[in-house]
Amino acid sequence: MCKQNSLQENHPPIYNKKLSSEIMAHYEQGDEIRRLFSSLGQLEETRMRELIARHLPATPAVIYDVGGGPGSYACWLAKQGYEVHLVDPVPLHVEQASAASQAQPDHPVAELCIGDARHLDRPEDSVDVVLMLGPLYHLTEQHERIAALRESYRILRKGGIIFAVAISRYASTLHGMIDGNMDPEFIKIASRDLREGQHRNPNEHPRYFTTAFLHRPEEFKSEIEKAGFNLEGLFGIQGPAWLLQNLEEQWADASHRERLLHIARSLENEPSVIGVNAHIMAIARKTKDFA
Repeated sequence: MCKQNSLQENHPPIYNKKLSSEIMAHYEQGDEIRRLFSSLGQLEETRMRELIARHLPATPAVIYDVGGGPGSYACWLAKQGYEVHLVDPVPLHVEQASAASQAQPDHPVAELCIGDARHLDRPEDSVDVVLMLGPLYHLTEQHERIAALRESYRILRKGGIIFAVAISRYASTLHGMIDGNMDPEFIKIASRDLREGQHRNPNEHPRYFTTAFLHRPEEFKSEIEKAGFNLEGLFGIQGPAWLLQNLEEQWADASHRERLLHIARSLENEPSVIGVNAHIMAIARKTKDFA
């Protein structure tokens, strides 16, 4: 299913290979659209936008938002004059992104489709930027993640840039420790996370997320490079602020909020602490033709 304006009247729908049933069920609850409203979500979004804006080409470039969710980043970039296309495997997300696009009629998202990061129905060398801010951590096998990255490489023009995000290997353990989630069920989950990077929530506990792969920074770097990209850097998103038990209070204070952001910026590409972040962004470029 595609929802388009006149920029893409005849573009066919993107093939959907579907994610696992538990991942789909998690996102079909509709909570993703509210996640960025919390102080933790606002910290994440602010830092994501900072890093993206710092490296974007000039308008009007073509941006493909793969796994774009309810459209927060797609709509933000469309408002700035970019031609933005959003693909997501969850029908509810595409509907929510469509509603958000319609709410800014002077700057709509060019195209919204149900689709899968591993198979993008887009010609080679046809976009300037790929956002992949969510798909990689829900592809639990390395060959799936490499396939998704290779698809992004294929559709990018030479010199194009990808912003890809992974969840840190240590995120669930740190978050559980700070939140006090140290019950036997969580300890078993976190132990596997640390050992294998494979996060599972067999009892579908609402606080324990859903099926995911958690990266070590060096693993993330290796996968980006295996896909053919020239890595320009790995960047921590939140810094240590996301671990504060009084984050809500500190984020509400403008001066405290700016200090938290300053710390995150100061430590964003420090290798020794990058794994302390909940999310890690890889910024990489296509420097050779697709093969």
